[in-house]
Amino acid sequence: MNNPLFTDKKDKNLETMSQSRPVSKSTTSQPTNDNPALDFIRQKISSLYSAEPKAQTVMQESEVVRPRSKHQQYMYDLSQSGKSIVEIQTAWHNYYFSLPDEEKHQVWREFYESHAQLQTEHARKLDSQPGLPASMTPVQTVPKADVSRSIAGRIERLRFGLPINSDSRTVEIVKKQIIQRLTNRPKVSVKQNFKSLVFGLSLGALVIFILLFSFFNQIIITPFIQPSRNITALPLIINASTAGSYTSPEVIIPKINVEIPVDYTLSTDNESVIESALENGVIHYPSTELPGQDGNAAFFGHSSNNIFNPGKYKFAFVLLHELVNGDTFYLTYSGQVYIYQVVSHQIVSPNDVAVLGSVSGQTATATLITCDPPGTSINRLVVVGKQISPDPNSNTAATAHIIAQPAELASNGPSLWSRLWHDIF
Repeated sequence: MNNPLFTDKKDKNLETMSQSRPVSKSTTSQPTNDNPALDFIRQKISSLYSAEPKAQTVMQESEVVRPRSKHQQYMYDLSQSGKSIVEIQTAWHNYYFSLPDEEKHQVWREFYESHAQLQTEHARKLDSQPGLPASMTPVQTVPKADVSRSIAGRIERLRFGLPINSDSRTVEIVKKQIIQRLTNRPKVSVKQNFKSLVFGLSLGALVIFILLFSFFNQIIITPFIQPSRNITALPLIINASTAGSYTSPEVIIPKINVEIPVDYTLSTDNESVIESALENGVIHYPSTELPGQDGNAAFFGHSSNNIFNPGKYKFAFVLLHELVNGDTFYLTYSGQVYIYQVVSHQIVSPNDVAVLGSVSGQTATATLITCDPPGTSINRLVVVGKQISPDPNSNTAATAHIIAQPAELASNGPSLWSRLWHDIF
């Protein structure tokens, strides 16, 4: 059976009609055939290729090249040089930053003009398409202009050697997503707010405590100082054998468990020198008498000092305020033990240096001085004891003082805050 669409035999009637019928433009431009199926196929093929441009027109349009500026030509030459992306990026970076400001502005104007042109062309191409299958249609949530803007922008940024953002989302979509997340985020419960508040207050309190402890630890630590409770009590009556066992100079206060070396070598009232000597114990004021001489021998020791300062006798006289009249303390000097009985204690200002002089009504005395309240240098605590052994009548006369009385009594060591203030200002 013959194929009705493609017959091998010529239609005699068609030949006869073509010979007898005059040829016109309409018949030549649109050939007729008695076979309807063949005519239908021809019409479909003709309609498919009706919008196709002529080859000559395409060739003419391809020869028209948009002129490049010198910046675009430089980038084009780089892209054709065969260099790597890193080398192209570096070369463009150096080229761009070597341009004057006016030409830099020109680069950006060209960038935006080209971006807008590509966007328009891309949108026109999308609009001219007759209709795409459902699988090829753009995502409906992203407008067509946004798609073209994203593609054109990436092409232009690559053309000018600028970094390309891997995120293809537009600014409008990002804004909508951010607003949606902020709107839909879960609400914080009251319990979570309370936990956050407690955590913040606790952390703040810890920071404040660390700062206060660093700057004023001598005040914080003072109430917890407990000197050793194990100390050998000295006999009230000292013989030659007992005295010989104390070869180094010390101050001994059994009631508050103190046994600390004394420095008798100072020859100045310079505060920095005194502070340095206090690192090794208690100091003897060089403007006062020595044990075994008539007059007053004065000594100074720290009540509380910053733990960051050097020395191991920061709390030498921290409990000196516990001594009352009738208590005893001892001074060992030149192989001799001198016993003193407390007769007075008072709090004076730092410039009351009269307490270093002789005590009225007493032949030989020893005065112990420290700062008060402990941890500060506001006032001075002065405890005076009269010599009860050996007999003061056997003492020697006072010698000439090495230096004159100081203008102010010694003080506690500098706090961390005062040291920082001094270093800064």
